[in-house]
Amino acid sequence: MMTKKILMVLTSHDELGNTGQKTGFWVEEFAAPYYAFIEAGIEVTLATPRGGQAPIDPTSTLEDFQTVATTRYDNDDLAQAKIATTVPLSCVNESDFDGVFYPGGHGPLWDLTENRESISLIESFLSAGKAVAAVCHASAALLNVKIPSGEFAIKGKTVTGFANTEEAAVQLTEVVPFLLEDELIKRGGEYQKADDWHAFAIQDGLIITGQNPASSVLAAEKLLTQLST
Repeated sequence: MMTKKILMVLTSHDELGNTGQKTGFWVEEFAAPYYAFIEAGIEVTLATPRGGQAPIDPTSTLEDFQTVATTRYDNDDLAQAKIATTVPLSCVNESDFDGVFYPGGHGPLWDLTENRESISLIESFLSAGKAVAAVCHASAALLNVKIPSGEFAIKGKTVTGFANTEEAAVQLTEVVPFLLEDELIKRGGEYQKADDWHAFAIQDGLIITGQNPASSVLAAEKLLTQLST
């Protein structure tokens, strides 16, 4: 039986607007799905828009946000080496993978929302009947994806992502380039959410989305289930 392959696409963006603070990907949103995939026997490739080191949001390394998965990552030299040597998006092809997963963190709002290579990649996955999963702010990578008819891919689809109330809770409403919940709705998405910080992930057809860091494993499990069908 052929080994299944998943592409994980992370952000290359490390500046939190004009605050002078750093951002990037949220460790839990990478680590929990990554280990779920590895333990399922999946071969995982990591990519970013620029290639090389994917920036970690320093806030996500604080003690309050540590989980079993993040602790495992902190002690995993191989995973850390993969994060340091991601493949440029320009070098990956949908045909080499069975599915794709986008971890969040605030970075994707800036560099994955309008990235043509990422948009084309997602469009290729969907056209090939392959699932696309995104968690938290990484749902922004779906905003400008279209289907062959020219409609937005999420139009009429049930989707989720970091909620406006969650953005307010972390006091970044005025810092982010847009509010993800609002934009998903503007594209015709049927936005749903659970209570703030509760795990919630939903699948509609080939599109799988998770609301927040706590939802990363749920989103990963839905992708694994899709790959097994």
